[in-house]
Amino acid sequence: MKILITGTAGFIGFHLAKLLLTEGFRVHGYDGLTDYYDVNLKRRRHAMLLQNEGFSMTEGMLEDQRLFDSVADEFAPDIIVHLAAQAGVRYSLENPKAYLNANVIGTFHVMEAARRLKVKHLLMASTSSVYGANDEMPFSEMEKADTQLTIYAATKKANESMAHAYAHLWNLPTTMFRFFTVYGPWGRPDLALYKFVDAMLDDRPIDIYNHGDMYRDFTYVDDLVRAIMLLMSAVPERPASKDDIAEGDNLSPVAPYRVVNIGNSEKVRLLDFIEAIEDSLGMKAKRNYMPMQTGDVPATWADASLLSQLTGYRPETDFRVGIDRFVKWFVEYRNA
Repeated sequence: MKILITGTAGFIGFHLAKLLLTEGFRVHGYDGLTDYYDVNLKRRRHAMLLQNEGFSMTEGMLEDQRLFDSVADEFAPDIIVHLAAQAGVRYSLENPKAYLNANVIGTFHVMEAARRLKVKHLLMASTSSVYGANDEMPFSEMEKADTQLTIYAATKKANESMAHAYAHLWNLPTTMFRFFTVYGPWGRPDLALYKFVDAMLDDRPIDIYNHGDMYRDFTYVDDLVRAIMLLMSAVPERPASKDDIAEGDNLSPVAPYRVVNIGNSEKVRLLDFIEAIEDSLGMKAKRNYMPMQTGDVPATWADASLLSQLTGYRPETDFRVGIDRFVKWFVEYRNA
């Protein structure tokens, strides 16, 4: 089976491609290798994937519809997994237009290709940030998510709405997954774990927002990409009526479309996460306590029961184990 993945030089796309190649899939990656963070890190990820003969890639921007269409036509994928995006909640405060271009226009081009090629399943990344100001936790896909607090989250919610329309209009089986605070080896330099470990090894202070009174559902990247792989086979079908939708399933009553949370289903205090980093490194952090950042939320926590219902799988890596694995990788990567 052939899988086209956008964002294979990125953190999650790299890990998904690596898993699928191990499982015997053919994978073509499409990535713009933008300079939002260190391009060398992205190139190293691609170089590792290119060691597998089942992997091929194209460097290009999703905004270039002609190029993306030509790549999709030539590869003729059975499934498209769309992970490429302008990421980062905080950067969206500085450069909101980048999010409109990449996350809205780029996603539209992916959906158009999926429609035209009539792929068996289109899977696209959303984010837990779409829950915005919702305060009833754990967050469930069954609840409304209409109070986004950043342009990043708003573009991802727009993707969900666009995808539902395409699923309805063109009978295009589509699954959106909402990620919860993904971390692990080969992670992005703008993510908290990377920044904390890098600063501590350099004896620099770490910035702790909201004075540490924050909670996150930390999801280890290997668990996340395994969930995505399993969801590839959970193809949504347009129901004949509302009575055909299983309890707890947010399958659309008018389209082959659903949204699925992917999270560890564990609310972890940020200060406990930092203490685990200190234990792993064998050193104490210099702490710089700061107020809450604009657009941030005090807590995220996933209800992952639908994922379990659809796949029989639930992420479960303890954050202390995941941190140890990241620290080991980071030290080797930094000293290479």
